[in-house]
Amino acid sequence: MPYKEKKIEKVYYTIGEVAEMFGVNTSLIRFWEKEFDVIKPKKNKKGNRLFTKKDIDNFHTIYHLVKERGMTLKGAQKKMKENKEDTENNFEIIKTLKAIREMLVEIRENM
Repeated sequence: MPYKEKKIEKVYYTIGEVAEMFGVNTSLIRFWEKEFDVIKPKKNKKGNRLFTKKDIDNFHTIYHLVKERGMTLKGAQKKMKENKEDTENNFEIIKTLKAIREMLVEIRENM
C-alpha cells in the first residue's frame, strides 16, 4: 500500500493571512470582527488575533453576502442571525457550483 502524506492544515491564521485570502485590507477584517458576533478570534499574549477555521468559514459567508451579493452590513447581520443555517447551506451550494464550473471550463480548454 503506497504511503500517502497527510495534508497539514493550520489551526490558527493571522489577520494578515485572512486578509490575503479574501484580497482585502486587515482593517476590514478588524471591522467585520467588531460588527459580526460570530467571529471570535483568539488572542495571544501580544494581543495578535488568531483566527480558526470556523472563523474563516464565517468570513467566507460574510464576504459572500456583503461583497458578492451586495448586501448591507445590517442586512448581512440580520441574515446571519435569523437564517444562519440556510445562508451557510446556500453558500456551500454556490461554492460547489463554482468549483464545478471551473472544472468544466478547464475541460473545455483542454479539448
